[in-house]
Amino acid sequence: MQGILPIILYIVAAALLVVLGLGLLNLTRKDAKQASRSNILMRWRIGIQALAVGVLVLMGLAAGSINFG
Repeated sequence: MQGILPIILYIVAAALLVVLGLGLLNLTRKDAKQASRSNILMRWRIGIQALAVGVLVLMGLAAGSINFG
């Protein structure tokens, strides 16, 4: 489990960069749906960031850096 968590973290980080890039590209567009797309992309980014934090916590638990007790 400890070996696969860094791979998952890299995948999540790449997904975060993709969504962030899409959000930046969306800022250059000036059509009627630009605002709703920005809102959706922001929600995706927040969700992916939460997933990244969760993976980091799991990595800490697996490495023994985080102890409960």
